[in-house]
Amino acid sequence: MARVSDTVRELLEKEISRGKLRPGDLIDEKMLSERFQVSRTPAREAIMQLAATGLVQMRPRHGAVVSELSADEAVAMLETLACLESEAAALAAQRIRQEELDALVKVHAESEEAARSHDSKRYIECNGRFHGLIYAGARNTYIADLIRQTRSRLAYYHTSSLYQRSRVERSWVEHGKVVSAIEKGDPVEAHAAMRDHILSGGRVYADLVATMTHKKENKDTA
Repeated sequence: MARVSDTVRELLEKEISRGKLRPGDLIDEKMLSERFQVSRTPAREAIMQLAATGLVQMRPRHGAVVSELSADEAVAMLETLACLESEAAALAAQRIRQEELDALVKVHAESEEAARSHDSKRYIECNGRFHGLIYAGARNTYIADLIRQTRSRLAYYHTSSLYQRSRVERSWVEHGKVVSAIEKGDPVEAHAAMRDHILSGGRVYADLVATMTHKKENKDTA
């Protein structure tokens, strides 16, 4: 049975990843205890757990805030994510079970309609299932946990790219290459296909850095 602090932490992680809680937002212990109808102890524990993963920063005289990333930090995390996701795909090509492979093919087919109709919300949901099946097929929970932690740190900055029509279409095509490699049981091809997918030819880097630099300039001149 999950501890109360774990439940609160998971709810906060979802809010951070979906942008409901944004970088720099205060996470107040008293507010959490009142909002989730729990004592302040599990609320405090949830905050400390988030701080341990880097999602939250403890600031003197300010308390806990959702972590902000510099452009350099975000690029470094994207590079790390590309390495982790690529390795997971390579392992999945060797270890995935037939029922998981069938589910992967099915979710890729389901996501085609969302991609072609530019339904970003639906595509993002399919995208989460798609990558989750690859993590399961890799049979390496440590890599899966590292990927989820890194994705959570990047979610506010990175998920928005899937709201771009051209990016959704490219993402679906890239997924197809990953599926093909895993179906063939080719770890080298799966690794390369996933790396290309995550990095997207450097475009995500450029967009990310430009967006973050623009936000910082606006903040500094406000």
